[in-house]
Amino acid sequence: MPDEAVRAHTIVVIGHDPPIRRAIKHVVAAFAQHVRQAASGATGITLARGERPDLVVLDVDLPDMPGLEVCKAVRRVATMPIVALSVRGSTQAKVALLDAGADDYVTKPFSAREFAARVRAQLRRVNLGPARTARLDVGELTIDLARRRVTRAGRQPVHLTRTEWGILRALAVQTGSTLTHQQIYGAVWGRRFGNPRQYLRVYMTSLRRKIEENPLRPRLIVTEPGVGYRLEQRPL
Repeated sequence: MPDEAVRAHTIVVIGHDPPIRRAIKHVVAAFAQHVRQAASGATGITLARGERPDLVVLDVDLPDMPGLEVCKAVRRVATMPIVALSVRGSTQAKVALLDAGADDYVTKPFSAREFAARVRAQLRRVNLGPARTARLDVGELTIDLARRRVTRAGRQPVHLTRTEWGILRALAVQTGSTLTHQQIYGAVWGRRFGNPRQYLRVYMTSLRRKIEENPLRPRLIVTEPGVGYRLEQRPL
C-alpha cells in the first residue's frame, strides 16, 4: 500500500548531466505526479519560483553558476526541502550546502535505494505538517513534541534532561534532515560562539544511551562525520 505521507505533486530536478538527471527522475517519479527538469542553475531557480514544488533535487555541479548560489536563491523564494547532490564529499562542502539552505546532502555516485530513502524522509516531514508531527514515531520511540514526552514501545517513559530534550527536539522537528553542529548548538543553547562539537559530543553520548538499543551502534540518531547529526525516521 502506498504511503500517503510521501506523495508529492511536483518535484523539480536541477542538474546539467543528462544521465544523472534521468537517474534522479527515475527515483523521484515514484513519489510525484510531475517531475520538472532544469539543465542550468538559472532555469532551476525560475522553475522553483514558478512551480512551487514540494521538493527540489539540486545537482550542484552546474555550468552557469555555483550550485551553492543556486541553493541560496531557491531557499530565498521558498521553504520546500532541498536535497543536494555533489561529487565533492568533503566536510566543508557538506556544511556549506547545509548552511546555504539544503536539507540533506548526497555524495555522487549514489545508491538509488539510499537516495530514495532520503527523498521519502523529506516528503514525509513536509506532508505530515505541524499538526500531525506534534507526535512522531521513530523506530520504537514516540516523541510527543507538544507534551515534551518521550516513550519507548508506546508505554515506557524515557527521562531526558532539559538539554537532551532540546537536542532531540531540534532533530525531530527536521526528521530526516542533517543538521550541522552549529545549527543544533544554536537551537539548543542559543549561542553563535563556542565549540559546538565539544558541547554536543558529551550530551549526544548521554542521549543515545537513553534512546538507542545499542548506543555504540546508533540507528536513530545518525552521525554525519565532521558535519552534524540526523534523526532517522525509517523503521528499524
